[in-house]
Amino acid sequence: MNVIELNISVWNQLQARRQRLPHALLLSGQRGIGKFALARAFAAGLLCESPQNDGQACGRCLACGWQAQGNHPDYRLLQPEALAEAEGEGEEGKKKASQQITIDQVRGLDDFLAVGTHRSGLRVVVVHPAEAMNRNTANALLKSLEEPSPGTLFLLVSNEPLRLLPTIRSRCQVQPVPLPEAARSAAALRSAEVDRPEHWLALAGGAPFLAAELAASGQGDWVEQLVSRLGTGGKDALGSAADLDKLLREGKGRIPLKQVVEWTQKWTVDLALAAEGLPIRYFVRHQATIRQLVGRASMARVLGFHRRLVEARRQAEQPLNARLFLEQLFLDYRALFATQTER
Repeated sequence: MNVIELNISVWNQLQARRQRLPHALLLSGQRGIGKFALARAFAAGLLCESPQNDGQACGRCLACGWQAQGNHPDYRLLQPEALAEAEGEGEEGKKKASQQITIDQVRGLDDFLAVGTHRSGLRVVVVHPAEAMNRNTANALLKSLEEPSPGTLFLLVSNEPLRLLPTIRSRCQVQPVPLPEAARSAAALRSAEVDRPEHWLALAGGAPFLAAELAASGQGDWVEQLVSRLGTGGKDALGSAADLDKLLREGKGRIPLKQVVEWTQKWTVDLALAAEGLPIRYFVRHQATIRQLVGRASMARVLGFHRRLVEARRQAEQPLNARLFLEQLFLDYRALFATQTER
């Protein structure tokens, strides 16, 4: 899929900034819409010695050759080691790869920012995802944002900009990246030979790259198993927790506990939409079940459960007993539909 064609309006807005670039841009939007690919394409176009009329890199000059090989002297990418390994760019070792951008990675920019740029050109630093920085790492980066080196552009990419320090956000000009048009996304998925594009696009909340990822990953199987248990209203909460725990263990880390919470959040969003008589957003194929369930739960209880899921998502990122965590999750879910006597 062509990320620029899918996000052509954003690409044009980025090109309009070329004449007066800020020292830091924050590309923010929903996960899976191509923000990171856009940032890399924009960076490549800025570093290119003979960019095309639309701002894309020519792909033929010396700078583009360096960029393609991953060793352009004026480009740096800060991302978690785990993400780099998943993309085949990191070095696999015995030590478990970090899920965060480390403070050492940020400090490693000092020498890069201290020397002049190659051929007196521009220097670009891409930070992805920016919310993967903890407070100490963010504060280390903040020093560079507060006192930017001449000819340097920081491109921060974020799925959750509100998780960034306010001081980081205030040092950046924000470039929102909205969802691409649904028809355009579905057409792009069909061209990429993705089966049932509308189904995957709905599950992905309209994000085409996430839809393609879901379709290719086989996640649909275990998501359907989760949905089949949510669809009962949590009748067998402990049994559902046991089944999901077994599924996670058999997945050997391929299915993070956090993803179980995220999909449950999406199911809860659909419950809230149905309660207000609005169209289902994610689980379109299960709208009859959702509308039946929502008749047994008040909006106040649905919203309360969603707030608990926000906290549960943070907890799921920490080491914990998955079985006990899932049991509490399904017990809380079952309470949504409990009658006065059952409560």
